[in-house]
Amino acid sequence: MGSTFGRLFRVTTWGESHGGGVGVVIDGCPPLLAIDEREIQAELDRRRPGASRLASQRKERDRVRIFSGVFEGKTLGTPILLFVANEDARPEDYEAMRDLYRPSHADFTYEAKYGIRDWQGGGRASARETVGRVAAGVLARKLLAKECEAEIVAYVRSIHTLEASIDPERVRIADVEKSPVRCPDPKASRKMVDLVRKAKKEGDSLGGVVECLARKVPAGLGEPVFDKLEADLAKAFLSIPATKGFEIGSGFEGTRLKGSEHNDPFTMREGRIRTATNRSGGIQGGISNGETIVARIAFKPTATIAKMQETVSRDGKITRIRPRGRHDPCVLPRAVPVVEAMATLVLADHLLRQKAIRGR
Repeated sequence: MGSTFGRLFRVTTWGESHGGGVGVVIDGCPPLLAIDEREIQAELDRRRPGASRLASQRKERDRVRIFSGVFEGKTLGTPILLFVANEDARPEDYEAMRDLYRPSHADFTYEAKYGIRDWQGGGRASARETVGRVAAGVLARKLLAKECEAEIVAYVRSIHTLEASIDPERVRIADVEKSPVRCPDPKASRKMVDLVRKAKKEGDSLGGVVECLARKVPAGLGEPVFDKLEADLAKAFLSIPATKGFEIGSGFEGTRLKGSEHNDPFTMREGRIRTATNRSGGIQGGISNGETIVARIAFKPTATIAKMQETVSRDGKITRIRPRGRHDPCVLPRAVPVVEAMATLVLADHLLRQKAIRGR
C-alpha cells in the first residue's frame, strides 16, 4: 500500500478511521529545526472535525504527541513519530454497511484489491488519515521558512456553482481564517455558508475548488521529465481524499489562448529576472521560476449523504442504503489545511533535493 510520500523528506502515514489512532513517521527532516507540540496542534485544530456546524460533528480533540525524533525542542535528524488518538470513534454506526457497498466510496474497490476491507468508516480511505499529513506539514513549513521564507496559503475558490472574486496576490492566511468556509471573499463566503447549510438540511452535499499559492519559492526546484514540480504537486494533491482534478497557472483556461497571448515574457524587476505575467503558475519546464506557484484542486461532493440510494450487497443483491455516520456536507473548508500541508511536503522535499545537487 502506498503510504509513503517523498524522496528525501519522507512521510509515512498510518492508522484507520475507527482504530486506536492515526499518525505519521517523518524521515529525512534535518536536525536542529525548532518545533514543539503546540505548533503542530495549531494546524491540527484547523483540520479537526466538530469545530463548526458546517463540518462533521465527530468530536475529536486531535491531541498530538511527539514520540521520537525531537529533543529539547529541536529535531534530531532521526525519524519523528507523531501520534493522535481516536477518541470519538463509533464503529457501530457502520454495522448496517458491513456487507453493502456505499455509492462512490472505496468500499468495493478496496475489497476488490485486498480481499478484505475495514468497513468501520472506510479505514485507510477515510479523510481521518490526513491528520498525519497536516502534522508532517508543520515540520515541512518550518523547514521552508528557515531555508527560503516560502509562504503557502490555500483557500476555497468556489463551492458548487458559486465562485469567489479573489486577487491571489493579496490573500493572507488571516483573511482565510476569518471565514467559516475559508473563503477570503466576505460576500461570497456568506453565500457559501448559506449554500452549505441548505445542502446539509436537504441531506445532500457539495463540491468545489481549493486554490493554493506558494510564494517566495526559489527558482530551480523540480526536475525535468518524470519529477517535474507540477507533476509531484499533482500527485500530492490528487492523493487527498475526494479530489477529482488539478490544474496549475492558466490551467484549462489557457487552452483558449494563442501562444502569443499565453507566453510569460521575461523582464527585470526588483533587481532580478522575473516574468511580467504568471500564466505558467510559477513553474516552467517542470522547474520553479521564482514566481508565485498557483494551483487549483477540485473536490467532489461528499459521497456520504443522508438520502436513500441504490446499491448492491457483497453477494450481488440489489438493495437501498441510507448511510449513517458523521460527515461533512462540504469537505472544502477542512481540506484547506490538508492542501497546504501537501504543498509544503512537496516543496520541502524538492528543496532538499536541490541542496543535494547544488549544495545550496
